[in-house]
Amino acid sequence: MKVSTGWLAEYISLEGVTAEELADKITAAGIEIDGVERRNKGISGIVTGYVKSKEKHPDADKLNVCIVDAGQGEDLQIVCGAKNVEAGQKVPVALVGAKLPGLDIKKAKLRGVLSQGMICSAKELGLNDKLLPKELQEGILVLPEDMEVGLDIADVLGLNDEVLEFDLTPNRSDCLSMIGAAYEVSAILAREVNLPKPEADLVEAGGSAVASISVSIENEEHCGHYAVRYISGVKPGPSPLWIQNRLMAAGVRPINNIVDITNYVMLEYGQPLHAFDADRLEGGVLSVRQAREGEVLTTLDGQERKLEPQMLVIADGAKAVALAGVMGGLNSEVTGATVNLVLESARFDGGTVRKTSRQLGLRSEASLRFEKEVDPQAVLPALNRAATLIARYAGGTVLEGIVQAGSDAAEEKILSLSLNKLNRYLGTELSLLEVKTLFGRLHFKCGDAASDMLEVQVPTRRGDISYDVDLIEEIARLYGYDKIPTTLIEGVTTPGALTASQNIRRELRRLLAHGGYQEVLGYSFIQPEQSKLFPALSGGELAVKLAMPMSEERSVLRTSLLPQLLDIASYNTNRRQSDLALFEIGNVFFTDEEQLTRQPRELPVMGLLLSGTRVAKQWNAAAEPVDFFDLKGALETVVAHLGLHERIVYEGDAPEGYHPGRSASIYLQGTEGRLQIGTLGQIHPELQRKLDLVDTYVAEILLQPLYDMAASRLQYKDLPRFPGMERDIAVVVDASVSAGDLLNTIRENGGSLLQSVQVFDVYSGGKLDSGKKSIAISLLYRHNDHTLTDDEVSEVHEQVLASLGQTFGAELRK
Repeated sequence: MKVSTGWLAEYISLEGVTAEELADKITAAGIEIDGVERRNKGISGIVTGYVKSKEKHPDADKLNVCIVDAGQGEDLQIVCGAKNVEAGQKVPVALVGAKLPGLDIKKAKLRGVLSQGMICSAKELGLNDKLLPKELQEGILVLPEDMEVGLDIADVLGLNDEVLEFDLTPNRSDCLSMIGAAYEVSAILAREVNLPKPEADLVEAGGSAVASISVSIENEEHCGHYAVRYISGVKPGPSPLWIQNRLMAAGVRPINNIVDITNYVMLEYGQPLHAFDADRLEGGVLSVRQAREGEVLTTLDGQERKLEPQMLVIADGAKAVALAGVMGGLNSEVTGATVNLVLESARFDGGTVRKTSRQLGLRSEASLRFEKEVDPQAVLPALNRAATLIARYAGGTVLEGIVQAGSDAAEEKILSLSLNKLNRYLGTELSLLEVKTLFGRLHFKCGDAASDMLEVQVPTRRGDISYDVDLIEEIARLYGYDKIPTTLIEGVTTPGALTASQNIRRELRRLLAHGGYQEVLGYSFIQPEQSKLFPALSGGELAVKLAMPMSEERSVLRTSLLPQLLDIASYNTNRRQSDLALFEIGNVFFTDEEQLTRQPRELPVMGLLLSGTRVAKQWNAAAEPVDFFDLKGALETVVAHLGLHERIVYEGDAPEGYHPGRSASIYLQGTEGRLQIGTLGQIHPELQRKLDLVDTYVAEILLQPLYDMAASRLQYKDLPRFPGMERDIAVVVDASVSAGDLLNTIRENGGSLLQSVQVFDVYSGGKLDSGKKSIAISLLYRHNDHTLTDDEVSEVHEQVLASLGQTFGAELRK
């Protein structure tokens, strides 16, 4: 919100306070000021002038020689190259010695003709010429015909003004208006506010408005109050220069007197208004209703909008004429031919306006204010203020009466506040009188309820105040945060600490980062089709659909981290970066309902992705592509760190979405049986081709089971003092037997002497029978208290071999 200090000074005295000082005070009171803009960009010596005559330059086709009265006692001869300069115009004239941004004006000869100054454009004066009509953007600035000659242009255009940029938080909608800003500054400076009195200034005549227009509201949940005035005999044209100056200071482009006045009052009161051409309304009626199926409206920006039934529109007897609270329709636009007006002011539901605005991608100053639900009591004052100004500056006659529907009653909140609680919260010792004085500066009515209690009446413009703690915050910011004493914390304190799951997540990130993996953060929203790619973790449940998605590509909550990882891999591969090692730790979401009525299930998950080469091509070695076992090794590092490596089981059951021969499901062996916690492997070749990826391996694992079963803390062991004894075996088993099952059986039967077991070779073919394979395994035995004997090791080793023979029919390879 841009607040002109010149405009603000109409409501409250700013004497003795510079714009910078005011900005500091407002920021200290809780509203940040982004900056102070001086409208005068360094001009001086420019006055209003009258072009008496214009003649062609004798030696230049594109130059004109103008005789200008600038109020200096004698006429000036000025050479001007602007296409739009004409005799009879009032224009800004830079006298000799004047200063413009980056330019000093001197006497000069242009193609042999003396020029005693310069006729200026808006851009040369340092104005934002984009806010002016197009015909004035490319030429000199033409001033109103009734402008007095010789006036300082800085005064005429309001350039001796400074504009504060309010950076408002969503709760401070009261300061989306000049009057709201005046109340805020009044509270900070402890000065009186003088507001306009539109009811006293309004003159009604020319018949009853009820005979010319009627209004209705179909659903008061979407519109609580709708009011209009009928104004006849208006004459559209340029608005007064002072209104244009204030609009431009606020960053609003002047259009004509009708539209400018509605924008001016919106900025003044924070209440959006809209003017309809009454003669283009069919049936003499306006109704607030929801759009009909298939209804179309062309808005003032010339865009055809397809409306949906939940959108709120203003309609006449035959058609929609405006999007309620967002933008008017082209079919009822005020034009130069408009004679009769219907002026609208309403209180629309903020949520309804927000949904319409977002769905259509159409934001306006009006929708911004309705979304934040500005003062509901401003509907009628703003309507009367605009009607008064239109009658004064557009020659209209305001018909008697306001035609309205709904209720204009807006109750002010009455909150109770304990003085003891206030002082206890702030650490102050404020008296009842001091607190009452501060509330008085805020224009909050305040009465005593009990010896320690206050009853505070909150104006409707302060919709952000709902509880007594909000009142305490108001007192704190007005009293001054810098005056609140520093006190030590009282009560029992506890040191902060990470939970077990937070500690584990931090450890996993550290492990993977040290292992060469890069962490990525994917969107929590995905396409519906992506939610079906990797269903292993869903347990048959559904994806959660968003009620108001940003787009179809982000319309459901993710059920797997893998689609996002693959999107990231595809993005990098398309940019010639296919050597990727990525991981993400995040949540996935499921529901068992078609229509969501309760909280969805949310699960923490870790996802991994590998692609490209393990070792890049060198002069003396070929490139080594990554494979299934690189990814499996990363997972085993993780589970080993958590002390769960002996509980993890892999089964090659070809989970959906994966390559059928290069994938596996991951199970965690618990006290109550096995639980599938994830999948890993190469993605399915069809998906890989679709995404145009190189061989890509992914893994996904549920983290909650790991959180539950992981060792509570790292266990450290002494370094072994006694030597171990290693035994290598090669067993022949059926080709269907997995090495993991062999290792699990060895661990179960190896007892306390077995320290480690590892596969170091797999062989098939040759002299082995068809359907058989040889797996070579290294076993290390060790005792912590003494050196093992051959007899001790042989006893355990024979038990291991016997178990392999009984369970898998394994035979020692000779």
